[in-house]
Amino acid sequence: MALDLPDPLTLDDFIRFEPAQVQLGQLLFYDKILSGNQNIACATCHHHDFNGSDGVSLGIGEGGVGLGMHRSGGTGANRILERVPRNAPALWNLGHRDVRFMFLDGRVEVSDDFGNGFRTPAWIFLPKGLNSVLAAQVLFPMASETEMAGQPGENAIAGAAYEGAHYVWPLVAERVRNVDAYVPMFIDAFDNVNEASDITIVEIANAIAAFEGTEYRNFDSPFDKYLEGDETALNDAQKRGMELFYGKVGCSSCHAGPMLSNQSFQALALPPLGPGRTLLNDPIARDVGRMAVSDAPEDAYRFRVPFLRNVALTAPYGHDGAMPTLEAMVRHHLKPRESNVEWRAKMAILPPVPWLASSDFALRDNVAENDRVRSRVDIDLPSVTDAEIADIVAFLNALTGEAALKRPMGRPDTVPSGLPVD
Repeated sequence: MALDLPDPLTLDDFIRFEPAQVQLGQLLFYDKILSGNQNIACATCHHHDFNGSDGVSLGIGEGGVGLGMHRSGGTGANRILERVPRNAPALWNLGHRDVRFMFLDGRVEVSDDFGNGFRTPAWIFLPKGLNSVLAAQVLFPMASETEMAGQPGENAIAGAAYEGAHYVWPLVAERVRNVDAYVPMFIDAFDNVNEASDITIVEIANAIAAFEGTEYRNFDSPFDKYLEGDETALNDAQKRGMELFYGKVGCSSCHAGPMLSNQSFQALALPPLGPGRTLLNDPIARDVGRMAVSDAPEDAYRFRVPFLRNVALTAPYGHDGAMPTLEAMVRHHLKPRESNVEWRAKMAILPPVPWLASSDFALRDNVAENDRVRSRVDIDLPSVTDAEIADIVAFLNALTGEAALKRPMGRPDTVPSGLPVD
């Protein structure tokens, strides 16, 4: 049977960023100066130690201490009020030229609607000059209370975030340009920067995007080698899994193309957990996914189909990290409603936060909400055997790049602000 396999990836498929911007972006990515209370960086939830993610179902954002499962919820007045509502997506290959959506609900997307290249929660207030949809995405965690900004009253950035993201960005840029060590780096990296006052949030976001888009570019997996013509690159189990993925099971109906995602939004009835992303005037703290962006009822509980290269390195899985392993996620796809019913709280990978214990699974305990989640399933896959599931998992492991764990730049020892590096 002929399989509809994607074309091999090449460097030409990716945005090429200026090396000086990449190097600057690495420092900004790890610098806590971008956060309201200067206690968390982009890297805290997208760390090299966790392959561009954080290794947990729902992260601990601003106010926490440490990394991954060892990250605490903070202490005293600084302790967190809730977990980050969604699983931290990994960063692999987001510099691909065809990436259209960012965030699990696609609330940042390529668009000409507002004259700035993108449709985002900032609407017309998004600054012009961003180099990619990845750069547009970079701007919004800075304005999130739980992720980087902090709570109103704690710092000026958190207060500005309460009014709107576009009030945050000038304050962040002012902080960065007041660090003397950063100024010559920006002058070297950007032709339009000649002095400190020329540094804006656009250059900051573009540098971070340049780093992410370059550092996490990887397509040297056994599957990639197979696509390039090496039929020995996959073992027998991986080949059987590939045939199921692109054939009988039909995974490729959504996980299509060179990035193994058609970038659509699908409802999978994953069990809800955590604080949710509450809509305005919604009495329930839940997460309705794409519907919050589109306002279309048919988009309820739909989330973006993820890219799959290096997927074996980025557990747990799902928009809320409900599935701890690749096998569990594959089995959930095959029987979403049954898997939802059988799911147990012990499957969540959550750093202990005792004062949140009563709310971590409140959504899961809401019978009516779970019924609504289970009523929205977009996929209907055929039954397969345990052996076939093992083959599919073997194929997914064949998507791991040979150099994926050897990122060229990694974590810097220090950053120009002098703040500690996670």
